[in-house]
Amino acid sequence: MAAQRNRPDRRQLVLLCLFFGMLSDAGARQIRYSVPEELDKGSFVGNISKDLELEPRELAERGVRIVSRGRTQLFTLDPRSGSLITAGRIDREELCAQSARCLVNFNILVEDRVKLFGIEIEVTDINDNAPKFQAENLDVKINENVPPGMRFPLPEAVDPDVGVNSLQSYQLSPSKHFSLRVQSRANGIKYPELVLERALDREEEAVHHLVLTASDGGDPLRSGTALVTVTVFDTNDNAPVFTLPEYRVSVPENLPVGTWLLTVTATDRDEGANGEVTYLFRNLPDTDLLKFQLNKHTGEIKISENLDYEETDVYEIEVQAEDGGAYLATAKVLITVEDVNDNSPEVTITSLFSPVSEDSPLGTVIALLNVHDLDSGQNGQVTCSISGNQPFKLEKSIDNYYRLVTHRALDREQVSSYNITVTATDGGNPPLSTETHLTLHVADVNDNPPTFSYVSYSTYIPENNPRGASIFSVTAYDPDSEKNAQVTYSLAEDAIQGAPLSSYVSINSDTGVLYALRSFDYEQFRELHMQVTACDSGNPPLTSNMSLSLFVLDQNDNAPEILYPALPTDGSTGVELAPRSAEPGYLVTKVVAVDHDSGQNAWLSYRLLKASEPGLFAVGVHTGEVRTARALQDRDALKQSLVVAVEDHGQPPLSATVTLTVAVADNIPDVLADLGSLEPPADPDASSLTLYLVIAVATVSCVFLAFVIILLMLRLRHWHTKRLLQASGSMMPSLPASNFVGVDGVRAFLQTYSHEVSLTADSGKSHIIFPQPNYADTLISQESCEKKDPLSLLDDSRCPIEDTPLVPVSSIFIHFLSF
Repeated sequence: MAAQRNRPDRRQLVLLCLFFGMLSDAGARQIRYSVPEELDKGSFVGNISKDLELEPRELAERGVRIVSRGRTQLFTLDPRSGSLITAGRIDREELCAQSARCLVNFNILVEDRVKLFGIEIEVTDINDNAPKFQAENLDVKINENVPPGMRFPLPEAVDPDVGVNSLQSYQLSPSKHFSLRVQSRANGIKYPELVLERALDREEEAVHHLVLTASDGGDPLRSGTALVTVTVFDTNDNAPVFTLPEYRVSVPENLPVGTWLLTVTATDRDEGANGEVTYLFRNLPDTDLLKFQLNKHTGEIKISENLDYEETDVYEIEVQAEDGGAYLATAKVLITVEDVNDNSPEVTITSLFSPVSEDSPLGTVIALLNVHDLDSGQNGQVTCSISGNQPFKLEKSIDNYYRLVTHRALDREQVSSYNITVTATDGGNPPLSTETHLTLHVADVNDNPPTFSYVSYSTYIPENNPRGASIFSVTAYDPDSEKNAQVTYSLAEDAIQGAPLSSYVSINSDTGVLYALRSFDYEQFRELHMQVTACDSGNPPLTSNMSLSLFVLDQNDNAPEILYPALPTDGSTGVELAPRSAEPGYLVTKVVAVDHDSGQNAWLSYRLLKASEPGLFAVGVHTGEVRTARALQDRDALKQSLVVAVEDHGQPPLSATVTLTVAVADNIPDVLADLGSLEPPADPDASSLTLYLVIAVATVSCVFLAFVIILLMLRLRHWHTKRLLQASGSMMPSLPASNFVGVDGVRAFLQTYSHEVSLTADSGKSHIIFPQPNYADTLISQESCEKKDPLSLLDDSRCPIEDTPLVPVSSIFIHFLSF
């Protein structure tokens, strides 16, 4: 029935607590609620989803959970309603003993935000405990000669409730000999004293029975009773007296069992049995009674169990001294337990976020740690640190929580995983520490493009290669992993001689091997420049480029080509003139040849392969110059036939030959006379060729005479003007010849040779005089052009420019001669 009457009051108290909880500041990091004790399991405590500004369904989605350590969980979250509810019955007295306020603290973690909210719940007291005496029967012994007014301490009652619900008053059943007086100690605890109002007479009444009642101030009021039996003894007029009213001692918590703490001493001036003092603990709880041992005869107090500062730091013990009669005395013993650094810090990994992306910004939370040390004071002050030069740091969060965050950029290509050691060290002497190991993996991001070893490469391939031949292999390295490191290769679009690059070469996109799609010709082109692109498979993909130069190597696939003397188009053979007065070493002509190959394959050498008169002529090995090897003699034939071979230095070497015809005579009439005296050649057309030669010589002579007459007439015409004319030269105009022939960027210098020709009229004959040879590569000085000659050209004639060789007059007509 009492429980039924208490329910409405309890509901009101719950509603009142909820009302104060709703008034708490929801935006603060510390959320406070109040709840009375003894509520049923599942009772409402507070609307946590509202205070966290979340919908009830978001509690599970965001990973909202309670994190606490070291105690049984008293509260839990209701995911359906978003409320904080009790996880079981809460006994305030068991939880907080006699503390004025009973506070339960824990944290709520919103995991996706990595944010902690402190929760503080005050458990309020209800009057669920009645005052209770340690013993139901109290024995008091009093000598009959005790004067009125003497006080006798009685054991106090204990009420574990607090405030008005705790012990408030004592009452004694009516008695003519005794009254009750209530005293208060310094700590506020009330204790009763039995006061003798009238003198006792053992013979009249040896035993007095009283009822002591202790009451609290709760609603409804609760009380407890004890039966006090007063035994009247015969005369014992001295009570024991302690040497000190209060004994104090401080001991470290790690004292071994059996260690002596202190000795209490009380004296009694009586003799005999009335002066014998015995000691015992008074009003000591059973838990404390097991920890200490009191020698009833000597008053020595020893440790009977290990002390633990973290359990209790102060023991307040009351020792009673009793003589053989009815007198007793009490003294207080205060034992203070000093903390010893005997507990290492504890580190709990609340959350660990692994793997973490390597492009995570600075300050990204990696882990949430909770540190705790059971010691107190300096021994319980814990500092955390991480070892090694790692890109992480610890930041203090609320309470004893630390956040492990990044403070330098991560790079998976340098370090793909970290073994992090968190060291928690307390402030004791010596300090104790605990190491906690975390393994963090770094997730790859496509932040590295493929890289070639060099920005440009060069490779070579011989010409005339087979189609499909492997040319070169390129490799790009990507330090990323998995898909981000898969590299494909391609060629940049380009054109070579109007054709796309893809028609010349191709590349395997997976292996980077280049293949030739056609056979290359060194004489067509000698090098290809291309750009190779390497692209990874990341998102977005990254690329890098490399320049590749492909050089075609020459092979000896071209025979030398003879440029001079050129073969006549009419099938006749050219003739070179050599005067009979020529000295040894006289330059007759020069064979000029080129080779379209390059390098050693284009190095040419000349040799005389065949001669009609061995030993008469010699050919320069490197120059191709044909010179007389000895002086010409009259017995030497007019016509000399030479076969000159030109050979390159390739492997195998290639060669070409040319046949030279050399006419030996001092002048053209001698040539004609000698030709006429020669035996008829096997060729039936030889007589007609002789006729052609005669007609050509006569024609040239007539043209030359006409030209001289015209010059004289022009000279006389301008004689009166007295103009000083500069002569360009008295020889015949020269026919320019090409000095250079270009072959694939190489220009071969062609030396042409000229013979100075002078025509004279002597006895009606025209003849050609061969002076000492003059080479075409000899420059005509400007001074020779400035000499005045009456026969110089007047208007359009000019000095030949430098490096322009003269073509011999004989080359105008000698081409028609053949033997």
